[in-house]
Amino acid sequence: MERINTKWVAAAASIWIQSFSGATYTFAIYSSILKSSQSYDQSTLDFVSVFKDIGGTFGIISGFLYTAMTSKSRGGCGGPWVVVFVGLVQWFVGFFFIWASVVGLIAPPPVPVMCLFVFLAGHSLPFFNTANVVTAARNFSRYGGTAVGIMQGFLGLSGAILIQLYHAVCGGEGNPATFILLLAIVPTLVMFVTMPFVRVYETVTTSDKKHLDGLSVISLIIAAYLMVIITVENVLGLSRSLQIFSFILVLLLLASPLFVAVRALREERQTLSSLDLPVLDTSALLDPPSSIIFPDGDHVVAEDSNLLEAMSTVNFWLLFLAMLCGMGSGFATVNNMRQIGESLRYSSVQLNSLVSLWSIWNFLGRFGAGYVSDIFLHKHSWPRPVFIAITLGVMAIGHIIVASGLQGSLYAGSVLIGMAYGSQWSLMPTITSEIFGIRHMGTIYFTISIAGPVGSYILSVKVIGYFYDKVASEDDNSCFGSQCFRTSFMIMASVAVFGSLVACVLFFRTSKFYKNLVAKRNLK
Repeated sequence: MERINTKWVAAAASIWIQSFSGATYTFAIYSSILKSSQSYDQSTLDFVSVFKDIGGTFGIISGFLYTAMTSKSRGGCGGPWVVVFVGLVQWFVGFFFIWASVVGLIAPPPVPVMCLFVFLAGHSLPFFNTANVVTAARNFSRYGGTAVGIMQGFLGLSGAILIQLYHAVCGGEGNPATFILLLAIVPTLVMFVTMPFVRVYETVTTSDKKHLDGLSVISLIIAAYLMVIITVENVLGLSRSLQIFSFILVLLLLASPLFVAVRALREERQTLSSLDLPVLDTSALLDPPSSIIFPDGDHVVAEDSNLLEAMSTVNFWLLFLAMLCGMGSGFATVNNMRQIGESLRYSSVQLNSLVSLWSIWNFLGRFGAGYVSDIFLHKHSWPRPVFIAITLGVMAIGHIIVASGLQGSLYAGSVLIGMAYGSQWSLMPTITSEIFGIRHMGTIYFTISIAGPVGSYILSVKVIGYFYDKVASEDDNSCFGSQCFRTSFMIMASVAVFGSLVACVLFFRTSKFYKNLVAKRNLK
């Protein structure tokens, strides 16, 4: 068994878990049937959806659990798979009871109870993400941006992958209630099988970059294939047999990281046998003493800060505020995408395609931001926060395009918003590990992620829901036309611009720190 337990097999297993865990990004597929079956108005639906976002970013528990399960004092007992399993239980319970409520298997629950079901389904994500992202950052410490970008990228793709599963089982139009049941069953089985292989291997080899690039190419191929399939479905349509065949090809492509794992294992064995040298153990690099500090103008940044130490710094709250603006407006957009499309009279197939394409743009942002920021960091010592500032500026432009209500504006705007939103999920955890250290990364990372649902609540309920209900018909609470969401998206554009300015402040505060960080890594 030990022969197949390598960090590359762990990476392949994590990719599979990430690829089936992004149900958060498919809420628009079943939001309408949830709204109609439970007799919700738009504000109530937005309120319920916020609990999905709260659950999806409340990762303090998962962070503490990961630290406990991977602590060296446990002597090998436990591991990241325990974190995955705890998330798995919540995933199944949450989605099963949402499905049971929608189809009438149980009586329509009160809104607070439905919020609990949605919270449980969403709260599984931090457990999956902590186990996979933090493990990848530890296993590939020298190329954390790329490794985290790959993991976050596949999470971004998972929405499109789950929708392809839905089409393969139910056909083009499908039944959203069946989709909820599929979410409860299929990912549960996939994760249960793969979770034992997710382990921590604190080693570095000279071929890490080469094989990470191989995984990057595979992720780009999968993204390109999904984009082609989604486009063909939208323009020409696909028969049921072709939909099944296309999903089988997706599964085969997802299996390809195993070939990278096999090649990496073979090359490492050949290198070790020819040199008769051990692989470098980087546990010392990953666990530096907490007393090490880096001067940075008028403040210092301590490595391996715990949560309370991190929260006492200005940098923590600048990053939190930037994420409140970026993640919050991104959450608000994806949660209301179906309602926006319906107000512009998009067909059901177009709406499903739009949600799937959002996953592609989300992936490109997650993967691209990690990969590109790694290049600029290593070659030019660019602080990563500058990319948060840039992407939030792009997000503001996307919001303005959606607000215009012109033909095709939702497609064009969602490209920019999706890529910018995805970038935050790759940049923020990597910045967290660099500024505050990797030992408590999971806890600090998901504490900052709470900014997402906080911003989502403000923008979804208090902005989008309020202005939508203000212009909606009193008879059936429906609205058609660009005026339904115009004011809301102009407000969100302003919020994104403010977030970009906050990120600029973080950029200037950490510029000296990043120069010291690159110099330190080069010395190693």
